[in-house]
Amino acid sequence: MASSTSPSLKAVLDRVQEAAEHCGRNVQDIRLVAASKTKSVCALRQVYDAGHKCFGENYVQELLHKASQLPDDIHWHFIGNLQSNKVKPLIAGVPNLACIETVDDEKIANLLDRAVANVGRKPLKVFVQVNTSGETSKFGVEPALCVDLVKHITNCPNLEFCGLMTIGMLDYSSTPENFKTLSNCRSEVCKAVGISEKQCDLSMGMTADFEQAIEMGSTNVRIGTAIFGPREYPLKEEE
Repeated sequence: MASSTSPSLKAVLDRVQEAAEHCGRNVQDIRLVAASKTKSVCALRQVYDAGHKCFGENYVQELLHKASQLPDDIHWHFIGNLQSNKVKPLIAGVPNLACIETVDDEKIANLLDRAVANVGRKPLKVFVQVNTSGETSKFGVEPALCVDLVKHITNCPNLEFCGLMTIGMLDYSSTPENFKTLSNCRSEVCKAVGISEKQCDLSMGMTADFEQAIEMGSTNVRIGTAIFGPREYPLKEEE
């Protein structure tokens, strides 16, 4: 439970609870990832001290910096585009990396598989990022190619496929198409690799649309602004 040290976190947790109750879901089935890119170690520490242990970072260098200064019981999710040359330092430098949500091609999967083997850690949980909106500005595999990539990952001994992720185009209608597309991808993936839908998380929903995402089955929401306030960009973004 969030304490008074982070009232914004408590407000978000309350909204997640309300959204789950509204559609008859158990809030325990929904993970809140505090998306903390550009935020200071101090800001993260405040949220951690309020009882939250799951954080998401977009840039490898920023994650390496924060992970070295914060408690090792934090569950770090990498939620940004992962470049090939950043795979080794990420895996070697963050032993408490819980998962990577943005695998979108076989090359990255293979590099991760080898890097995890080299450090001797337990298999790394990964999500496949799907470009459900068709926007060229967004990363992710095309929905039609999603099953093939998941099958490839299931053959990587050091990776554990655990779900699908998308960054939806903002849509304030009652049935956002991007979220429907990801849900359809899950049905196809589960059928193809022989797992239940409960074994395949759906990571969708951010500050502007997480309540809709929960209504449409999200099990993993990535919320930054509503917890930490508007983003700041003092750190140089990775090229």
